[in-house]
Amino acid sequence: MSDKRDPFAAGEWRQMPGYKTPMPEDVIVPDKVRTSLGKLKFDDGRPKSKTVRKLYNYLDTARAVEAYLNNMGAVSTEMQRLVHDELGGAGCQHVLVSEQLADARFIWLTGNTGTVYLFFMLDLKRDGPTVIEMPAKAGPGFLDDAWMRWVIDFGPTGPDRGQGGTYVILPPDYEGDIDAPHQGGVKTTMEIAGEPREVFVVKSRTYVNWSALRGFLVDGKPDFSVNLFKQNLKIYPLKDAANPPQMEFHNLSGRVSLTIFPRTARYFKMLDDVVQREPIEALDPESRGLLAAIGIEKGESFPKDERWVEIYEDAANIADGIGRTILYAPRDKDAYIYPDRQWYWGFVGGSHEWLRDEGRGGVHLDARITFYYGAIAVTPAMVLKMIGLGSQYAFCARDKDGAYFDGSKTYRLTIPPNAPAKDFWSVVVYDPQTRAMLQNDQRFPALNSVRSGLRVNDDGSVDLYFGPEAPAGWENNWVQTVPGKGWLVLFRIYGPLEPWFDKSWKLNDFELVEG
Repeated sequence: MSDKRDPFAAGEWRQMPGYKTPMPEDVIVPDKVRTSLGKLKFDDGRPKSKTVRKLYNYLDTARAVEAYLNNMGAVSTEMQRLVHDELGGAGCQHVLVSEQLADARFIWLTGNTGTVYLFFMLDLKRDGPTVIEMPAKAGPGFLDDAWMRWVIDFGPTGPDRGQGGTYVILPPDYEGDIDAPHQGGVKTTMEIAGEPREVFVVKSRTYVNWSALRGFLVDGKPDFSVNLFKQNLKIYPLKDAANPPQMEFHNLSGRVSLTIFPRTARYFKMLDDVVQREPIEALDPESRGLLAAIGIEKGESFPKDERWVEIYEDAANIADGIGRTILYAPRDKDAYIYPDRQWYWGFVGGSHEWLRDEGRGGVHLDARITFYYGAIAVTPAMVLKMIGLGSQYAFCARDKDGAYFDGSKTYRLTIPPNAPAKDFWSVVVYDPQTRAMLQNDQRFPALNSVRSGLRVNDDGSVDLYFGPEAPAGWENNWVQTVPGKGWLVLFRIYGPLEPWFDKSWKLNDFELVEG
């Protein structure tokens, strides 16, 4: 039997200097305490000056690390806003569109080469209630608020169900007659340009809102979706409905753009910019309190003194390392799609709000970090079981033996027959530094079941290759990797079918190709 003390048992009561009665040893602090921070020193329970400085530095740094990890969605959205204004322009009528699809010049978190993308920003403080006329036959889209929290979906996964419709986005300070929810919307009638119209209305919690719309390829080309949006998508302030501004579409394809949030003190200044712009009610008191504790408080100046700059830099480095650890080496068994394979979920836990056990376990913090560190765009359509609609996502950063992918080696991934995708599936290769598309000698570092002209095996399976050079005869099934660089992939499935959800169809692991 071990005589080791139970660390969770009540402390022993014993006589101590300075006390007339015995005292519990787990209440009285000794003059010197060893911790992971080093030795802490006390004088009769009172911290000495070096210990005071050490613990306050730790506390401020720990809170700043937590603030970084909890607010990646806000700073990611702020990066989107800055790039949008630079490449498009301020105003809801400005839309960025990947007319020739996205490629590795898009230095964006886990961008996709397989659909047409459209992006727009709303500023409800400037414009007030804003109207969005969504065309029929559009792909799935969504609107997220300034913290990248879901507001509403558009298209086949939204309330218009792909038939097109009019949406009205209300600002957080709206005080009119319509009682609209913060998420999902409600169907009602509103007067637009003097005429009553059936609309879907939602009230955002923030002034700035970001949207991504997608259009599917037709015959492997983007033309249909690009023209559909250019001819039919309308976005304008409700107050200007009688004379709306002319829509302006700005082609993103072939242009370098960066929307990845920084891993330096600049991150915290950007977060402060968001807090100053948005209503105080956008965050709950606990979240506001955490930010205020590190100098980020609405209506107050941002601290730029040397001590806080050092804390921000240190915290950003630590938080970035934590993000990389959780994204590339998840320890939660629930993160893995299959118990015997290396694939793991983009939305761990099956909730777009990262609720553990339907909220009984609160917010699944590591799941939220996994997503926001590695991706953008929050919508339940990427999480919920929507047979034949929406999309599903799976990350993989290691081969079947658990080793990180090496850009100097060649790997094979065999996609089993009868992939359960109503629309298509794709595999996109990303750079582990940026989480953006890998920059190789190919325009699109990706393979797509409807665009790539893939060679199919006799049994219906598809062998995909990833390495510095294409195996002879498999050029259409190959993505080039870069010696000296690692990589990871995201498997996407659009219009997922039942075998994806019940796991009767399973992704294989990557295998190293010898020789």
